[in-house]
Amino acid sequence: MAADHKSSINRLRRIEGQVRGVAQMIEDDRYCIDILHQIQAVKSALAKVESQVLKDHAGHCVAEAIASGDMADQQAKFSELVDLFEKVKR
Repeated sequence: MAADHKSSINRLRRIEGQVRGVAQMIEDDRYCIDILHQIQAVKSALAKVESQVLKDHAGHCVAEAIASGDMADQQAKFSELVDLFEKVKR
């Protein structure tokens, strides 16, 4: 799991740099379409991190709840995922 965390942290640091770059582009009054392309790149990069974190959650947290046999924990993890997906739909 540490490797997954390191990968996500590295991606987030790159995204942080991209966001600073977008801010600089706006300050420099760059062409709007160029700025929008960079914003799309940031959103895509964030979606990749989000996907990795979700996979980690399913692969570790949810799997542990299932393996534990604890129905309350299993239902809690399932409810968390349902709540998350409902937020995404909005």
